[in-house]
This record gives sequence, structure tokens and C-alpha cells, in this order.
Amino acid sequence: MSHFDELPYRDRNHKIEDKAVAIFQMRLEESGAFILQGADRKDYGTDCQIEVVADERATNARVHVQLKGTESTLNADGSFSVEVRRANLNYLLMQPYSVYVAYHAPTGSLRIRTTESVTRQYKHGGKNWTDQRSLTVSFVEELTVERLRQLADLARAGAQSSRDRRVDQVGVAAAHLSSHVLEAPPDVHVPEERALARKLLAQLYEKNADETISAAFTKFEAVLGASSDGMSLCYMSEINLGMDGMSDHPERIKEAIRYFRTKLADDRYHVGDLHYTIGNAFHAIGDEQEALRAFTAALVDPALASSPELAAQVHQNLGSSHASLGNHEQAMSHYREALRLNPDLAEAHNAIGIHHVRLGNYEDALWHFDQVIFSEQMQGRTSAVAGWRANVLFNLEDGRAAFREIYGLVAQADRVRWIWPWCRRLVASFGRVNVGNARQALPFWQRYVKANPEDPAGKAELLMATFYLRGQGESIAKTYSEFREEFDRHIPHIDADNAALLWDRLGHWAQDDDDWREAERCFRKAYELAGGDYGYCLAIALNKQERFDESVPLLREQAQTVQPDAMSWFQLASAYDRLRRWSDAIEAYETTLKLDPDHAAAMFNLGGTHWNSGDAASAVRVWTTAIEQFPDHELSAKLKRDLPLLFSDPSADQPRVSAQ
Repeated sequence: MSHFDELPYRDRNHKIEDKAVAIFQMRLEESGAFILQGADRKDYGTDCQIEVVADERATNARVHVQLKGTESTLNADGSFSVEVRRANLNYLLMQPYSVYVAYHAPTGSLRIRTTESVTRQYKHGGKNWTDQRSLTVSFVEELTVERLRQLADLARAGAQSSRDRRVDQVGVAAAHLSSHVLEAPPDVHVPEERALARKLLAQLYEKNADETISAAFTKFEAVLGASSDGMSLCYMSEINLGMDGMSDHPERIKEAIRYFRTKLADDRYHVGDLHYTIGNAFHAIGDEQEALRAFTAALVDPALASSPELAAQVHQNLGSSHASLGNHEQAMSHYREALRLNPDLAEAHNAIGIHHVRLGNYEDALWHFDQVIFSEQMQGRTSAVAGWRANVLFNLEDGRAAFREIYGLVAQADRVRWIWPWCRRLVASFGRVNVGNARQALPFWQRYVKANPEDPAGKAELLMATFYLRGQGESIAKTYSEFREEFDRHIPHIDADNAALLWDRLGHWAQDDDDWREAERCFRKAYELAGGDYGYCLAIALNKQERFDESVPLLREQAQTVQPDAMSWFQLASAYDRLRRWSDAIEAYETTLKLDPDHAAAMFNLGGTHWNSGDAASAVRVWTTAIEQFPDHELSAKLKRDLPLLFSDPSADQPRVSAQ
């Protein structure tokens, strides 16, 4: 043999590893759940990555795999063991759901072991394993096609959950980032081992962590299996959220109905419990007729007689379905029966309280709301009771107590979506009924606008609360110019009708400061936005600036169309008078007096207009009547003092009399 034929032998281990790779790839293809994305070029601890395939689509959800092969003898329990470097385990743990896959050449067995289970074994082993350079990994579980599909479902669910969280956070306004992060349910890592996953789920459900369970729903489903008994708690959590109006997944609730109906033929379950849960699901999606059928079926179950607390809950929820359908008397009958069976049932007290609110029996409603005590974990329902209690307290004219409830609610508003709209409606309705409420409404609106900067209604209410307090003589600790800066920030975002009223209020503030130019600017904005009676104040501001030719068209519109009362006609007459349009002024004053015969200023001014137009006889006649009708009026004394010869000689040369 030539020395050139002396070549390296192919190591036995290489053959085993090649065999392991071939069998592993074949198993992946059989599963249809993964594609092999190739071996790592630099083997720091991962031999390959496998990518999840769903509906023939690549997902970029990947699992890191360390592939091993061995010819070792089986252990006494049928397992076999492979030694791995501890650094290799650490490396794999950087990625979720990483696994070891090992091929046993003598038996042709391909088995799987999760890195989590290896870590758990050593953490609970009682030894200081973190100083070891190598670890022994035992393999028991066969890597079947079913097991690969379960791993694919879990990896994909985990990747989607992580992606959705990132996308949600990216879409949040910068001002709300911290609140979004803090209020989001925790990202639960669901163990791959079914027993541990079931235990985790049971503990979360016991603590009423429905939102957390919902956020991890697909991961629990991947581990436990969609139709397994263990998924019942996931479905029940989703139903709970739906009943509180907090579920984002109605399709899961519909699936829950199908799920629990399949259990009706299973002797392991109480039929009454199942019908009760199915009824809750129908109630959660708003199908009250089906909910009624399910709750009624639950009450028929003889086993319910030995469980008065469950029977009370069934009656309570049956009543809620009747109430949703408008059958309020039937609803109350079931609520009362629920309290007879369980006098402390919070849901029944709450429902009766809401019934009394609708009837206007606020004292009775408050008594029932005060009996409602939910656990701390059921914050959604506790918040709802506080919302109703605030409504009742406002109607009982206890604004201070109502605002205490409201400020307790808004502390949870970032995570309970109905709170801000509910509180906004309440404070808009009751925030300006008296000064005490308005004092507390103002800081509420400041907080509301900060939390809801896109809502123009909140900005409008904030400004109106300020105007109301100022109008009631309350100090708002701001000058006109300081408030105008705030006003100018908000007013562009407010709809025309509300903006017109706000401009009018601002104009009256300027008017009070005797700043008629600024008042004119504000009143003109109001008139341009909504027209109508806002023209009256604009005309007055123009009159104050002696711009009578501009005010006359506005006042004519008011007097003839918008508000044809004595005051409008009087202001129009005064403007005509200042423009020396005597006949128009006389006609307008006379119309004023027809509408209001006791309008003293109109009668005295009518006499003055006659006088200034050169008709002294008519002036004396009108003034004489005015002095007789209003003997104690200051203008009567003024005429007698300033024109002592007037009534004895009407044709005498007398000074011009200005309109009053």
C-alpha cells in the first residue's frame, strides 16, 4: 500500500452523529411542523435551529436544538444518559423552549429533553451543580411526531406573544408608555411539562388572575391540548373576562361553549356546574336567550340542592340575563332568591343596587352597594360598584363622597377601559350643579385632559368648569391673560357649538375687565362659529366702541328674528339714536314699549329722540307720561331739574337732550 493511501479513519462517533441528524431530519419532515434551518457554523452550544411551519408558511419562530448520539448502555429504568457541558446548557437557556435531542444507536430511539427540565433537576437536586464543568442528562421521552407538533405550537405561541407585546408597546403614545408597561399582564412562561403547566394554571385561577391567564392562553393550549381537561380553567377565565366586559377574544368564549357542552356526557362533571358555566359564556357574548336556557337547566340539577352558594350564583346570573332582556321584575325575583340562599352574595347586592338606581331609589341603591365586598383580585367588579356608587352619591347631592369614589376609580383607569368615559359623563352631568362640585370637578378635568389629550369634550368641560367657578365669584388664581394662554391651547380642538359658547364666556370675562376690544374679538369668534344670539353680545361690544353702523345689522337680526324681545329692540333703538336715524330710533323705542310697557329707559329715551329730531311737542307728551308712570325714577328728577321751563313753554329754546 502506498504511503499516500494512509488516510484518517472515520470516527465511530461521526457515524452516530450523522445517523442522529438523518433520523432527526426525517422526524421533522414527518411532523410537518418544522423545517431544519441548518447547522450552526460555530458550535458554541447549538447544533441547529428548527423553524416552525404553520399552514405551509414559515413563521420565523425558532427552537434551538443540541443534537447528541450515543451507544451507551440503557439505564435500569430504560433511560439513557449523555454528558453535556454546563456552559452548553447555559448557552441554550438564552432561548426559550430549547431542547436536547439524543439518538440511541443500539435501540434506534430518538428522545427529547427540555433544557428547563434539566435545569429544574439540578436546581432541586440539593448539590452545588453550578461549579461542575459537565452535567449528566438522562433521556426518557420519545421524540414523536405528536411531541414535535406540541413543541411547534408552544414555540409559535411564545413568539407571537412576544411579538404582540412589542407591537402593542410600539403603538402606545410616549406619554403613556410607563402606564402601558406597568398595567399590562405579566408575560407568563408556561412550562413544557404538562403537570407543571396545570399546576401553574390552577394557582393563577385561584388568585383570579384572569387577564394573566388570557394573555398566556395560546401557550397553555399548546402544552395542555385544546380539548384537554386542563384547558377548562383557561376557558373559564376568558368567560369571566367576558362577563366583566374585558375580553378581547369572543371567539374563545364561543369555543368554550362547545368545549363545555362536550363534557355534559362525561360522568366526572356535575351537570349543574356545566350548565352554569355555559350560561355564563352565553351571557358574556350577549346571547341572553341561550343563557336563560342554560341557567334554567342548571337549576334543575338535583345536586344543586346541596350547594346553596352555587345555587345562589345561578339565580343571580339568571336574574342578570332577565334584566338584559328587560324582564326586571323576574330579575328582581331571582336576585332576592340569590340573597336568601347567600345573604352575602356581592353580585346580587350589586344587581339590586343597579335596579334601584334605574328606579331613582337612590337611598336603597346605596344601601345595597355598601354591602358589596369583592376580593382584591376582582378589581374590575369592585371598580364597577364604585362607579355606580359615585352616580348614586351625586344624585343624593353628596358631591364630596362622589368625587372620592371617582378619584379612587381613575387610579385604575389605565387598565380598565370604561372608567374614564364613565367618570367623564358623571362629572359633566354633576360637576357644575353647585360650587362645591365645581371645585372638585376642575382638578378632575385637568387630570382627564392630561390622560385623554385627544378628547375635545374633556377640554371643553375643563374650560367651562373654570368659567363656572369664576362666574360664581370663586377665585381661580389666574388673570385673564394667563387663562387665555390655556384657552388658546384647547379651543382649536373643540367642536363649533361648544367652542362658540366658550368664546362667548371668554368675551364676558373681557367685558368684566372693561376690555371691549378683546370682548369684541371673542364675541365675533362665537358669532362666526354659531351665529344666532351670539350676535347680541358682539353688537353690544361694538356699541361700547361707538361703532354703531356695524352693530345695527346685528341688532336688527336679533330684534326681528333671533330674540325679538324688548331688550333687543331697545339696543337697536339706541344704536339708531346715536346714528341720528330719528325715525328708525322712534319706531324701535315704540316697539320696545309695546313688548314691555314698563321699560322706563325706553320711554325716557323715546322722548329724548323726539326732542333731538325737533319734535318738542311729542317729546313733552312722552316725558310727561314717563314722569307720571315713573315718578321716582332718576330721569324724572333729572328732567325737572335740567328743564324747569319745559312744561310751561314747550316752544322755548332748550338744550339738546341726549338719549339715555
